[in-house]
Amino acid sequence: MGKIDSCDVVLVGAAHMDLQVRPVGKGLLDTASYPAEEMVWSVGGDALNEATIISRLGHRVRLVSCIGDDMIGGMIVDHCNRNGIDTTYLKRDKNKVTGINIGLICEDGERTFINNRSGSIWTFNPNDVDLNVVTEAKILCFASIFNNPLLDGKFMLRLFQHAKQQGMTICADIVGAKRSETLDDIKESLPYIDYFFPNYEEACRLTGLTNIYEIADRLIGLGVGHLLLKIGKKGCLVKTKDRCFIVPGYPASNCVDTTGAGDNFASGFICGLLERKDLRYCAELANCTASIAVETVGATEGVKNREQVEERYQKYVAFVK
Repeated sequence: MGKIDSCDVVLVGAAHMDLQVRPVGKGLLDTASYPAEEMVWSVGGDALNEATIISRLGHRVRLVSCIGDDMIGGMIVDHCNRNGIDTTYLKRDKNKVTGINIGLICEDGERTFINNRSGSIWTFNPNDVDLNVVTEAKILCFASIFNNPLLDGKFMLRLFQHAKQQGMTICADIVGAKRSETLDDIKESLPYIDYFFPNYEEACRLTGLTNIYEIADRLIGLGVGHLLLKIGKKGCLVKTKDRCFIVPGYPASNCVDTTGAGDNFASGFICGLLERKDLRYCAELANCTASIAVETVGATEGVKNREQVEERYQKYVAFVK
């Protein structure tokens, strides 16, 4: 679609395609032909996933990413057009290959990804990002620290400083380091993050700690404004300088694929922020959005619209309150 005059959220990060294969067992490589019940093409990449869900939940989004000028890249552009995502700053580079992830999904919904090292996940770099785009929105979401290795700590610091000069709220998630990056590589940027969404395993690797409350204290101590620590089926731990509480997860999900659960969580939370809801409601909406996502194969195949999430929220309230 063409450029929209203004948007609610600018999302910076990965955009690629996922081929989800389910179910997969340990005998995958021990046979010449392995029958799977489902093989599903779905858009992937943290920024594209979040742009999709936030748009479906009723807010205007702009995607800042880089893909190849190839068939897979065309699939992504078509998806963005269908979902009302501003692609003005989605760069198509004929010298890049659009990233593909093959998701091998186990019976319990957990998965392993195979990705092309030559793909755009690995080659998206600071020269592909126009900082001037980070001027016309309420929120900047850096979809996942470490996910695009060339968008390093120095770039992230420059991006966050620019966003703060524009008065923007900054949200960020994180994934496992691809190039042995550590907490020291991002420590300068953490004080600029207003809302941080790591999951438990990611936070353990980042801090070297295992107790959720010690992890939370460590990250808040480094300057993070609000920590939303995702703790799986248990929900999330919410921590600020003066508050700490757990928001339970939705207890009745039928989990078939955890791909994109964290991206859906962040999307639900950001929608709550845009609507000026309180911190607990934002976390509850995040949990409900993620609970729908895991019930369908593919990161963006589950959540269709706001009415669906609102219906889940009413069920959630009945379960946990």
